[in-house]
Amino acid sequence: MKLPVYLYGHPVLRKECEDVTPDYPELKTLIEDMYETMYASEGVGLAAPQIGRNIRLVVIDADPLGDSFPECKGRKMTLINPRVEVLDGEEISRAEGCLSVPGLSEDVKRVEHIRLTWLDADMNPQEEVMDGFLARVVQHECDHLEGQLYIDHLSGIRKQLIRGKLRNILDGKTRCDYPARYAPTAKKGRR
Repeated sequence: MKLPVYLYGHPVLRKECEDVTPDYPELKTLIEDMYETMYASEGVGLAAPQIGRNIRLVVIDADPLGDSFPECKGRKMTLINPRVEVLDGEEISRAEGCLSVPGLSEDVKRVEHIRLTWLDADMNPQEEVMDGFLARVVQHECDHLEGQLYIDHLSGIRKQLIRGKLRNILDGKTRCDYPARYAPTAKKGRR
């Protein structure tokens, strides 16, 4: 089932998420719904807060980026309770976008060398060192679990320059090609 994507300004996007327990109700169905929502929205990743759930759950299918970033080829992952450890390396600036911040793309500096620990969809522990754009995708999605958006990594000047576009999202004036849930402060009928 396609779920609405919660947009910038919605309070759920700013909450730190709770761990998923093995007895979480209908977890497999939720994971399937998240993949369906991500594909329908043409995203490569989706975190549970983006569908209104305050839990540490992420789905990623980075394969569409594989032609430009070989480390993304064939990478489809369900991340339950992921934890990111940033490893050494310089910060690299690359463009990022987000389904929860439609119509915007900004350069964000991130280290592209991480160690990720998580549980897979069957609750089996996993660990992997990741590099390049795949590491960036994982960090972006895991930021959502900490109540952060990629725009939080922008300089004050950049934030000022996009303030009007963010205000349009807050006011419900930005259209999406996918079902969306606007902030409670958005104009009536758009929520």
